[in-house]
Amino acid sequence: MDIATLALVLRETASRHDPYEATAPPHDWWDWYAAYIDARQTGSTPDEASEAAGRYMQDALGIASQGRP
Repeated sequence: MDIATLALVLRETASRHDPYEATAPPHDWWDWYAAYIDARQTGSTPDEASEAAGRYMQDALGIASQGRP
């Protein structure tokens, strides 16, 4: 992935993380980002990647948001 594409993916990830962060207990943002980016790189849509990141946070780390966007 070139730098410009990576910058776009990171910007998208940040905007998708905002709703999760607003409804979740304190957590390390990089865990959610890693799960989201992994899902996007394997073909998930932004909505699917957000759900995958939320599932990862809950299942692997025990951190659940109220809305789990």
